[in-house]
Amino acid sequence: MKAAKDSAQATGAVPLVIPSPVELSNAFTQIAKQVEPSVVNISVTYNAKPMPRRGTGRQRPLPDDGDGNGGLDEFFRNFSNPFGGGNGAPDMRGPGKALGSGVVVDASGYILTNNHVVDKADRIQVKFSGDATLYPAKVVGTDAATDLAVIRVEGKHGLTAVKIGNSDAVQVGDWAMAIGSPFGFDATVTAGIISAKERTMPTVPGEPNMQFQHFLQTDAAINPGNSGGPLLNMRGEVIGINTAIASESGGYQGIGFALPMNTAAGVYNEIIKNGKVTRGSIGISFFPSERPDAQAALKASGVSEGVFVTDVTSGGPAEKGGLQKGDVIVGINNKSVRGGDDLIGIVTATPIGDSVNITVLRDGKRASFKVVVGNMAQVFPNQFGTAGQSEETKPEEGTTVSFGMTIVPLTDRQRESMDLKEKGGVRVAEVEPNSFAADLTLETGDVILSIGYLAKGIPVTEPVTSVEDVKRIQANLKAGDSVKLHFVRRSGNSRTNASWDSNYVAGVVPNRMR
Repeated sequence: MKAAKDSAQATGAVPLVIPSPVELSNAFTQIAKQVEPSVVNISVTYNAKPMPRRGTGRQRPLPDDGDGNGGLDEFFRNFSNPFGGGNGAPDMRGPGKALGSGVVVDASGYILTNNHVVDKADRIQVKFSGDATLYPAKVVGTDAATDLAVIRVEGKHGLTAVKIGNSDAVQVGDWAMAIGSPFGFDATVTAGIISAKERTMPTVPGEPNMQFQHFLQTDAAINPGNSGGPLLNMRGEVIGINTAIASESGGYQGIGFALPMNTAAGVYNEIIKNGKVTRGSIGISFFPSERPDAQAALKASGVSEGVFVTDVTSGGPAEKGGLQKGDVIVGINNKSVRGGDDLIGIVTATPIGDSVNITVLRDGKRASFKVVVGNMAQVFPNQFGTAGQSEETKPEEGTTVSFGMTIVPLTDRQRESMDLKEKGGVRVAEVEPNSFAADLTLETGDVILSIGYLAKGIPVTEPVTSVEDVKRIQANLKAGDSVKLHFVRRSGNSRTNASWDSNYVAGVVPNRMR
């Protein structure tokens, strides 16, 4: 204390001076400012219903799928065991919420995201950077084979579409940026490089087939909630859709995967045109090129490149065209086939009903066959069709004049029995899941005393004394209006120690209220 009093200043010390702001490297800054308005936070809600448990393989689920705690239980279950398998047991989901990201690719409201972000969601809402409003969105179409989905936001105008890049031009070592909502933190920007191209991951039983997913690998930090967000080049163009991470801990470990934009664009164009993606198939199975048994089979057949056919679908296009098990496909339409990717790329791009000329090596001799390309969903209905899949629950339309709750009037005798001192009010008898009332955190038993809103720009607070009062006020509200409710909620477990706590909640009226 004495030392502090005697020392008015530190001898010889020089005060710190903050320099004038100087622009250093601003390339990342410019990209962030340019793209941020196009990147959205997607929140989805699930009603309680049994759902098949997603496998733990592939480290793929990035969203905070969920159980009300941001999906961390599901997240750690999915990431804790690299490439481990799930038990396939049904999972009782919901009511719960999940988070993901998306990117506006069309100013009329079309957003590209991951299928696993919106898969089987009962309600989808989109939030834009700098705008606290949650806008409703609908699924336009999905493609499980590439884990992509197209949704359309409603009620938001003046959208900014992102620029589309050519992912084929990307090279290993190029700078890359990721923008998304990891763990719900909006507009988070991370940077790194392209670590690798054409990355594939093993297919796991119970997981969607991955033969159409060849990823860009990046060390730009990607975490749960980044799913569906854009991976950008240094021109601010989208070169990929962030889809998966590889992690033993469940968090960022420097290995993230984005589906190339060229693939995503093709899927998007199919969805907006037809509502779904239709792919061609010739009806064969083969060893994936990266597996040792594929190389061994080719070597034993006397070649170093090609596709070794392990099975031919009964009654499928290949069988009808004359292909057999054990054939090695070495060419298609006079082009060499080095591996499965070459074959898949040509066949799936061929219109259904058109024929392809396939050259095979059989018993050391070359032979050619004409095969008519079929519909993949029909050739392999269990893998790519709808057989055995349950119909997804669709969100209800609802009505614009309902808060999404059941209310009942209160008599003086009821107030006395409830030890409620306030006059007037209506009691909440039930709150519908995923409704505006649920968003406002209203609960069964709450007593609503007043509702406030703007009437022709003038703040108005109307007391609520009857059910008709609420109906009348609702009829005057429209989407985008701000509303505040004054209510009381009972605390305590019995009448002798119970009390009523005064509360306010507020929100913005959505396009559709239930």
